[in-house]
Amino acid sequence: MDQSTHAETAVLVSFGEIGTKSRQVRTKMTRRLRNNLTAVLSAREIAAEVDQRWSRLVVRTDDADAAARAVADAPGVVWARPSAIVPATVDAVRDALERAAADHDEGTFAVRANRVGDAAEHDFSSRDLEVEGGRVVGELTGADVDLDEPDRTYRVEVRNDRAYVAGTTYDGPGGLPLGTQDPVVALVSGGHDSPVAAWELMRRGAPVIPVYVSLGDFGGPDNEARALATVQRLAEAAPNFDLDLRIVPLGGVVETLMNEVDETRMLSLRRAMLRVAEAVAEHENAVGIVTGEALGQKSSQTAANLAVTDAAATLPVHRPLLTCDKPDIVERARELGTYEDSSMAVGCQQVDPEFPETRATLDGVEAAEPDGLLARAADAASRLDVVAVDARDA
Repeated sequence: MDQSTHAETAVLVSFGEIGTKSRQVRTKMTRRLRNNLTAVLSAREIAAEVDQRWSRLVVRTDDADAAARAVADAPGVVWARPSAIVPATVDAVRDALERAAADHDEGTFAVRANRVGDAAEHDFSSRDLEVEGGRVVGELTGADVDLDEPDRTYRVEVRNDRAYVAGTTYDGPGGLPLGTQDPVVALVSGGHDSPVAAWELMRRGAPVIPVYVSLGDFGGPDNEARALATVQRLAEAAPNFDLDLRIVPLGGVVETLMNEVDETRMLSLRRAMLRVAEAVAEHENAVGIVTGEALGQKSSQTAANLAVTDAAATLPVHRPLLTCDKPDIVERARELGTYEDSSMAVGCQQVDPEFPETRATLDGVEAAEPDGLLARAADAASRLDVVAVDARDA
């Protein structure tokens, strides 16, 4: 019997951008990513161990496909491949490719091989593996080779005396491991934009502290439940981080604005929300605020109006979707898995005046703003409720 018949399985994980860092930073980031992947696998009840090998992480598990799907959700992961581990010989690689191609029903294919290390260790090249692998898969499946845009790509990675053979690759979000940057407060609503914006900060390594501002009687139906559902989806990728939803009651402030302010009412509400976020950030030692605003998408999001709202905060306000078109944001929400949970009108639409100001000035907004409004907003943050978010319930 061929020694590769009962091949060991594992998941190869690529963490791309980490490799550009200095050795010290790379070591810290890789350790963080390893811990994050261990937490994701544990939360999904997948038995596995995560080890570092060269410029890869290796997840050793009996359920490589499930483990690869799980770790591919984690920020910092470029791709994850469920792989068979076989001896670094042409025969063993050929046998592994035959097994990997057993479910290849239709479509073109390509074989990509990467032999790393001293060429003297092996009597074959990467090209040899690609040619032989292509011949074997072609004969087995009857499929055509397409080296430009194949429907399926088989991967072979040779390291020293072992070869890792995969027929499937799961793309990850890329970016940096969560926890390698300082936290930020994320203003979340029941809409499409805010969870996508929060995710963009997460995939750059910044943990988010989600805050939902309750508009009281002026909030949309089930907005809070929808906001919670989208945060739960984000928590799937970060079970070892605190994504419990902070709910801040701002109904009294909204009622005051509805009674006393007209054209600039929405701008004052946005300013109050930023002041809420800043108060939470101070308590949580966060260093910034993230919102889902996009330039020109709404009347409150013109360039002039964003400048006015930002004046209410001393922390930086991050808007990763600033230049995105709405269809692109919706598509990203679909990919992230928050689209269905956020397919609803948000409560702010009930507050927007009939004729909103689109080129406001700070002096004009402050003159129309009720005295002490921002202080009331900050005080409301001290009365927040915390709703637990369990990634396993997502």
